[in-house]
Amino acid sequence: MLQRLLSHDLPRSRWLALALIVILAGLFLTPFIFPGSKSLNVAAKILIFMVLVASYDLLLGYTGIVSFAHTMFFGIGAYGVAIASSRMGAGWDALAVGIVCALALSLVLSFVIGLFSLRVKAIFYAMITLAVASAFQTLASQLSEITGGEDGLTFRMPEWLSPSFEPFENEFFGVLIDGRIISYYGLFLLTLLLLGLMLRIVNSPFGRVLQAIRENDFRAEAIGYRTVVYRTLSNVLSALFATLAGAMLAVWLRYNGPDTSLSFEIMLDILLIVVIGGMGTIYGAVVGAVLFVLAQNYLQDLMRLGEGAVGGIPVVSELVSPDRWLLWLGVLFVLCVYHFPSGIVGRLRQRALQQAPRT
Repeated sequence: MLQRLLSHDLPRSRWLALALIVILAGLFLTPFIFPGSKSLNVAAKILIFMVLVASYDLLLGYTGIVSFAHTMFFGIGAYGVAIASSRMGAGWDALAVGIVCALALSLVLSFVIGLFSLRVKAIFYAMITLAVASAFQTLASQLSEITGGEDGLTFRMPEWLSPSFEPFENEFFGVLIDGRIISYYGLFLLTLLLLGLMLRIVNSPFGRVLQAIRENDFRAEAIGYRTVVYRTLSNVLSALFATLAGAMLAVWLRYNGPDTSLSFEIMLDILLIVVIGGMGTIYGAVVGAVLFVLAQNYLQDLMRLGEGAVGGIPVVSELVSPDRWLLWLGVLFVLCVYHFPSGIVGRLRQRALQQAPRT
């Protein structure tokens, strides 16, 4: 049963399996074992980035395509929900219309970009996608009547997803269930569904062809596969999953703006997470998203504690200052890449493969 759920793509490493179980249990129990709005927001961001990074790995890790337009589709999903909800009001119909329209727009744009741009190679396609993403971000900032401009859009969600909605009078294991908790578990279930669907795609015959194109597109085309068609389909699927991730972000924040979903910094975060977790594996997106988002949100707090412990030492106290948390985040990234050149998941699987004959 478990093999069918994971599309016969098991972790193949005891440590990786243990890490995935801990991550799944931790995210499921976050509202109960880590009370507070910050921990819930961090857990929700982890779920959203899992889907977003896994969707990008369909392009980079499985097909070998470098694209800088992924945040554009992420923003389309967020703006679809935001525009529909702000104009139609809080309701499930507005949410459905926003998601469907966003998916339709992403489908058309990703198909056009893939059809006309994937015929060029390597860096040229990356530059084209970067130009398209930059133009879309500028357009979203200038169309203030539709997108809210730089201020963005604030909107309301259906009653069940509203923080004021409290279906139960009594607390459940010490936590009062409200619309915020319901929204979180909705994101949790949707993340599991989308990750399972992506696992099924990459382990299907279609996914095997994508991996063949990644390894050697000339040989794949020589044996009869139309590589442009498969690359375009991979681009479309990746865009649709990124659009759903953007919709998840808008539902959780109940706000969207250019810096929230279209910023190039998000694209850099996606690339870092893919490298940390490991390319060419959906599990890498899960592990990388957890480590990166936790470091991004709690490293500064840890450094604040360290600053208090070494407050009397002049040079050391400056180095561990919370204002320099980005410096240490960069150091951690360099160390991670140095010790795990194939990503954490790739390294764990390599170790398991080396130890298999001995056992």
